[in-house]
Amino acid sequence: MLDKLEAIHQRWKTVEGELSSPDAMADMKRFAQLNKEYKDLNKIVDEYFIYRNIMSNIDTNKEILATEKDAEFRDMAKEELDLLLVQQEEKEEQIRLMLIPKDPEDTKNAIIEIRGGTGGDEASLFAGDLYRMYMRFCEKRGWRTELVDYTEGTSGGYKEIVFNVLAEDAYGTLKFESGVHRVQRVPDTETQGRVHTSAASVVVLPEVDEFDIELNMSDIRKDLFCASGPGGQSVNTTYSAVRLTHIPTGLVAQCQDQKSQLKNFDKALQVLRSRVYEMELQKHLEETSKKRKTMVATGDRSAKVRTYNFPQGRLTEHRIGLTIYNLPEVMNGGIQDIMEALQFAENAEKLKEGTVA
Repeated sequence: MLDKLEAIHQRWKTVEGELSSPDAMADMKRFAQLNKEYKDLNKIVDEYFIYRNIMSNIDTNKEILATEKDAEFRDMAKEELDLLLVQQEEKEEQIRLMLIPKDPEDTKNAIIEIRGGTGGDEASLFAGDLYRMYMRFCEKRGWRTELVDYTEGTSGGYKEIVFNVLAEDAYGTLKFESGVHRVQRVPDTETQGRVHTSAASVVVLPEVDEFDIELNMSDIRKDLFCASGPGGQSVNTTYSAVRLTHIPTGLVAQCQDQKSQLKNFDKALQVLRSRVYEMELQKHLEETSKKRKTMVATGDRSAKVRTYNFPQGRLTEHRIGLTIYNLPEVMNGGIQDIMEALQFAENAEKLKEGTVA
C-alpha cells in the first residue's frame, strides 16, 4: 500500500506544479480539471502522511523490542506498538475505501427531477412528499437548493418538479435515489379505507458545465411563455418562462421559477446540458452493470428501488434488502442511513471485483 500511496503523492506534487504553470492557467478547461484532481488527491495525501508516520513509529518500536535490554522500556514500547497496530489497521481500511475509484461526477452539484407516475392524484401527492423529504434532508445538511420548474397536481403535490442541490458531493450522495419509488397507503380521497398503490419516479443528474459538454446553440430552439403558479404580478403577463429544445436529441428543459427571462434561460440551459450529458452517462452505467452480479446504481430508470408502506410504517429498499420501521422519520428527511447503506453495498461490490489492490 505504501508504494501505491507514494505514487499518488508524486502525482499530487506533479499536479501542484502544473497548476502554477502559465500553460494551465491559459487553458481554463485544463485548469479546472487539474484543480479538481488536486483536491481529490489532496484528501488521500493527507491520510498518507498520517499512515506513513504510523508505520515509521511501528518500525521504531519493533527495533526497540529487538535491541533494548531495559524491561520497563520494552514494556512501554510493546504497549505503544499494540496501539499503533490497531491504528494501522484502521487507517489502511480508511485509505482502502478512499482508493476505490469514484465516478468523476460525484463531487458535482445535483439536479433532481421527481415525476408522479401511476396512481393519478395520489401519485402527484406522493411526488410532493418526496420533494419535501429531499428538501428536509438538504436542510439538515446545510445544503442550498434552487427550484427550477414544477407542474402542480390537480389535488396538490406535483405532477413534475425539478430542483438543483448546490453542495460538494451532492450528486455522489444522492445518485442512488434514481428509480421508481412506490407508495402504499390510504389516500385522502379514499372513502372506504382501502390501501392504494401508486408511484413516482426520481431522476438524479450531475450538474455539468461547458467544460464537461459543449452544446451548439444553433441546435437549440428557444420558446418563451408566461409563467404559471404563485409569483406576483408578472405571472401570466410577462413572457419570462423559457423552454429549450435540443433538436438533435429531442430533449427538452424549461424554467419558470425566476421573474427574469435571462435567469430562467441560464437555469434551463443548465438542466438541458445535464440531460444531454446523462445520455452518455446512462450508456456507461449500463455497460458497467453488465459486468456486475449486483449493481446498486443501475442505468435502468424503470427499476423499482424502494417501497414506502404507510399502514405498517415500513420502508423497504429493494436493491439491498434493507427494511426500516421508522417511516415518519424517513419522510422528514431521515434518509442518511439508507444512502450510507447503498454506498456501502456499492463499495463492497467494487472491492469484490478487485478494483482496489
